[in-house]
Amino acid sequence: MYLPQPRGPISTALAIALTRSPHALPATVLDHARSAVDGAPRAGLSDEDLQLSLWICYELSYRGFDDVDDAWESDLSLLGVRATLETRLVAALQDATATHDTRKVGPADIPAALTALIDADEGPPLALYLQRQATTEQFAEFVAHRSIYHLKEADPHSWAIPRIGGRAKAALVEIQADEYGGGRVERMHSELFRTTMRGLGLDDTYGAYLDQVPAVTLGVSNTMSLFGLHRRWTPALLGHLAVFEMTSSLPNRRYGNGLRRLGYDATTTHFYDEHVEADAVHEQIAAHDLCGSYAIDHPHTAEDILFGAACALAVDNAMALHLLHRWDTGDSALLARPDAAAA
Repeated sequence: MYLPQPRGPISTALAIALTRSPHALPATVLDHARSAVDGAPRAGLSDEDLQLSLWICYELSYRGFDDVDDAWESDLSLLGVRATLETRLVAALQDATATHDTRKVGPADIPAALTALIDADEGPPLALYLQRQATTEQFAEFVAHRSIYHLKEADPHSWAIPRIGGRAKAALVEIQADEYGGGRVERMHSELFRTTMRGLGLDDTYGAYLDQVPAVTLGVSNTMSLFGLHRRWTPALLGHLAVFEMTSSLPNRRYGNGLRRLGYDATTTHFYDEHVEADAVHEQIAAHDLCGSYAIDHPHTAEDILFGAACALAVDNAMALHLLHRWDTGDSALLARPDAAAA
């Protein structure tokens, strides 16, 4: 994967700098980042330059870019820019979840509080739309959006493994072992998703649709990376994962049924059908054994666990709203390919 096309002054400056050997970034890069922080909090989730710049910074800690020196990952000037950008992402997440009062929940009440948080969420009916109405082209666009995360599925949450212990660690490893196929590459969920992509005629190369997904989609992954790469946000990462698992079975059943309605076979639907079964089990493990036991062992983290859970719902809803709005107006939910725009 190569660096994506820039979307503003920050990502442009990063693209220029990162193709050279590591060096102190020009002061103008940090100035651009500081300017982004001054924007309205909620707008941070839809800020194309901000979200792409953060995604670039975070990707250096995953698989990196073929045209970027690996040493950039630990460059202090780059980490300074990333930290500045993160302040706006955190502000955007806090603003997006401000209606959730998580301060009065005790550690023993975390599983019930997670359930209540999910039950109270009235997110966009994306799964229902994909099940009943979506065209083949729209379903393929949805899968292209999801590929930004699903082709690295489980990786952001795995950052928590060395940071926790006891029952919570055992529970997390149990969940992640399933995500990674129990040691069998063909059963890894990321590989199953690749099969779905190929069935829909999509490019299953890692990062293939990076230039075509908007800020709200990048924000879904960036939120996980923010929580995963900072030990301070470990409780939020666990709450985020819990919501992922607890809200998975029904939507995935609908996604699979939507593909069947469109005439696709069991090979293409396998990814979604697998999640219907696996996440029904993971739901209880995530709520009780993971988050519940972690909160009991670390009582001061209850609020952060629920913050991460609320963030998972908020960023997913933002992406779903984008897709449904674009489709409702008869437009594509993907950005124009940069090479097509140039032509």
